[in-house]
Amino acid sequence: MVASAQHRGYFHRNHLNKYDGYPSVRGVPMPPPIALIAAPSGLGLSRPDRRTPRVDLLPEALLEAGLGHRLKAQVEHTVKPGPYEPQRDKETRVINPRGIAEFSSRLADVVEGVVRDRRFPLVLGGDCSILLGCLLGLKRTGAHHGLAFMDGHTDFWPPEASELGGAAGMDLWFSSGRGPAVLSNLEGRGPLVRDADVAVLGVRDLEHWGAQVSAEHVRDTTMGWMDLNTLRQDGIAASVEQALVRFRASGVSGFWMHLDADVMDDDVMPAVDSRQPDGLSVEELGELVAHLVASGLAVGMDVTIYDPSLDPERHAARALVDSLATGLGALVPTPRTR
Repeated sequence: MVASAQHRGYFHRNHLNKYDGYPSVRGVPMPPPIALIAAPSGLGLSRPDRRTPRVDLLPEALLEAGLGHRLKAQVEHTVKPGPYEPQRDKETRVINPRGIAEFSSRLADVVEGVVRDRRFPLVLGGDCSILLGCLLGLKRTGAHHGLAFMDGHTDFWPPEASELGGAAGMDLWFSSGRGPAVLSNLEGRGPLVRDADVAVLGVRDLEHWGAQVSAEHVRDTTMGWMDLNTLRQDGIAASVEQALVRFRASGVSGFWMHLDADVMDDDVMPAVDSRQPDGLSVEELGELVAHLVASGLAVGMDVTIYDPSLDPERHAARALVDSLATGLGALVPTPRTR
């Protein structure tokens, strides 16, 4: 879905909207490598205490904090969610399962197109369930992709272990082909990513939410496990190299990067729905993403969960933008000066 006229007007007025000074073919300026995609969906979040999370404001807040300018990119597509249904589905035990599946298909259309154009989609969410649409877009290309999963939580438990039924806490479970088919087998293409092709990075949530229903833990699968302690003990560069060794050994042609803002230190990123102490600093997150990008295998990225309504002065937005600008800096072209 192309951005609405209102969104196009907003981005034209406020953000980079021309490619002048960049490499050209026969005098026609080429688009920058990074294509920003707005995916402001909150379908995967529950609404306890009748509060509506405003993760849908994430794209606008990060752009206002300078993300487009620093990456020399613009929002080229906006994919909006359908209506939110607060009742938990009786069959799947998930909120909005069919709405998420429908949204995922439309988001996949856009991600697939950008990847086929050999550009880098940076998808600005939204909640973590947008990961499904991103991976579906990759799966449609027929290539073999992996996943670098950067999150403060594992997001790896079945619906029956969830108190509230939000798919944003189950995205890794569904992406790896587990759970109800409406989300785990989108378009009959599940799993969207194999366990052996996943590296979990920066997790610090010690609670095993699936234990109450005897569900497996990420560490009991063949997924790579490099939690926050591992990143700091072994060093970020060495940990990323360990993940890259896994990716190369499994034969992936590239990998997607999933970033939940709550992987960051709570002191600088309190604007998330499930807070917990500690986390990666702005510098650590920037270094982590930069090492992944430097591999030449990163094909795209999604950013999720940051809630601008919890960040009125936008301190957290600027911190997140700083990390992204550092991490993705190698993808930003240098304009010609003559």
